[in-house]
Amino acid sequence: MNLTKKQKSAIIGMVLGDGYLQKTGSRNARLRLEHRADHYDYLVWKTKILPQFFQGKPKILHSYVRHQSNASPYLGKIRALFYPNNKKIIPRNLEGLLRDNIGFVIWYYDDGYYYQRDHCFYLYLGKITKEEARIASNVVWNNFHLSNSVLDKKSKGFALYFSPTEREKIKKIVEKYYVPVMAYKIPS
Repeated sequence: MNLTKKQKSAIIGMVLGDGYLQKTGSRNARLRLEHRADHYDYLVWKTKILPQFFQGKPKILHSYVRHQSNASPYLGKIRALFYPNNKKIIPRNLEGLLRDNIGFVIWYYDDGYYYQRDHCFYLYLGKITKEEARIASNVVWNNFHLSNSVLDKKSKGFALYFSPTEREKIKKIVEKYYVPVMAYKIPS
């Protein structure tokens, strides 16, 4: 399957964020995207990045919206990296996978938070190991030049913290892929 660097990175951003790779057969997987109903336009924006995977329209189910991709061996390979024992991890080779800004932006839109009062950002990583959190931290520094630190948020798992000094850099990256319904995640 011929995918652009941007599309490959977008898939990685989706998997790091709220996307789920569902196994379908021994080698294939499909990408399932779910968001709350008022983020319908954001979900549609994500699926338009990958037209070879997503056909039709998302389904609105009560308070959320869902869209599932076609199954493919490519997504099966990505699933093998992120779910080696059927539990989501951050793989050691993430630096080579998450190379384009769009992947970071999707990850941030899915799991990031801008704290208005302190002008800082958080990128929630969930229940992963400290080593995996360090991998994520290093990738964000090495690939996007964003200074960050790993915080243990106890019951919420690990998060990357970005001080106010990174505000303009993050804003510049995220605004390249502006999605109006996600504007609340970008400082004004």
